[in-house]
Amino acid sequence: MTARPPPPAPRLYGLMAEFQDPSEVVAAARAVRAEGYRKVDAYSPFPIEELNEALGFHRSWLPPLVLLGGIAGAIGGFGLQYWASVLEYPMNIGGKPYLSWPAFIPPTFETTILLAALTAVLGMLALNGLPEPYHPVFNVPSFALASRDRFFLCIEAKDPKFDTEATRRFLETLGPREVSTVAD
Repeated sequence: MTARPPPPAPRLYGLMAEFQDPSEVVAAARAVRAEGYRKVDAYSPFPIEELNEALGFHRSWLPPLVLLGGIAGAIGGFGLQYWASVLEYPMNIGGKPYLSWPAFIPPTFETTILLAALTAVLGMLALNGLPEPYHPVFNVPSFALASRDRFFLCIEAKDPKFDTEATRRFLETLGPREVSTVAD
């Protein structure tokens, strides 16, 4: 009887440091960025504006997408009314012109808002990669506290500067409560 080979070791997603205070995670994120790590993410129970800056996040594509969605909604709404009132079903009612644009303003406004809002919701979901029912950081037992009162900083193994032992030693110098290995 032949022995079964051992199961493959889980792939490494990265290393995660747990902090107790928002100022600690912001300072750690600045130090990680200054050290040269770029594939870094942070998790907190509430938004921290300084954390985005410390991680080097830049502008989002969402505002231009919402603007384009609103413009498309305005053109589409006005165009639909123009098509219906001028091209397809022209009716002379009370001597008014077929293209009575003042009457077209409220529906055009509504379609502008409708398409801008839909673009905002769908764009936010797409740009954030949602829905994401599974993420490797969920494997860290203490990560459940990220939605309550803990702050986490994760350096991904994909980072060119990542070395398991050196990165772990570096993270431990930042004063976290714990440094955890994140399996993929």
